[in-house]
Amino acid sequence: MAKESKKRKEALNKFNQQETYNLKDASSLVKEIATASFDESVELAVRLNVDPRKANQMVRGVVSLPHGTGKETKVLALVTPDKEEDAKNAGADYVGLDDYIEKIKGGWTDVDVIVTMPSVMGKLGPLGRILGPRGLMPNPKTGTVTMDIAKAVNDVKAGKIDFRVDKYGIVHAAIGKVSFQPEQIQGNANEFLSTLMKLKPQVVKGSYIKSINLSSTMSPSVRIDTKKFAQQ
Repeated sequence: MAKESKKRKEALNKFNQQETYNLKDASSLVKEIATASFDESVELAVRLNVDPRKANQMVRGVVSLPHGTGKETKVLALVTPDKEEDAKNAGADYVGLDDYIEKIKGGWTDVDVIVTMPSVMGKLGPLGRILGPRGLMPNPKTGTVTMDIAKAVNDVKAGKIDFRVDKYGIVHAAIGKVSFQPEQIQGNANEFLSTLMKLKPQVVKGSYIKSINLSSTMSPSVRIDTKKFAQQ
């Protein structure tokens, strides 16, 4: 068994791993136990009472975090020439079409989000095996396939994220940075969890949320009391 580092032991001594905390206290605690020399991401892991193998229990959605993600999101806009100016003015980091499609075919995926237009999706089909596993394939359900390219880029830059349950029934999401104020972490977490609650599949009976854990990139996780959410 690997030895725990001194920093990890110090972090573990600051809270009880067996105890559950309300979101307000957990948001302060996750800042206190973050010890890395860089600005760690703050992450939520929510275990749901769903079976992702069944189509009617697949949970996927988008949320606009009120305080942003704290991360500089690199956006590629794959658009026709008439939409290039809109994309550039909205702050897209890369704008183009055929040239970037060729770059992606060659293995380039140095972006966080790709937005495009319905008329362009046909060209992206062959890129599915490259973009799909990386979560980069644009999707109308997440607002990344649209005619309003400027709004799509603005939303992503302002803190819009998409999420989906994994094969283990867990939803992971980065909701901020440890440099955020506790109130900002709490606000983003509340917005994410509220959005997740609205996506509860109708076939799910009883508790929808089984567990919630809040952590930073390098810290132990803090268990969140689910009573507020479990029976909603």
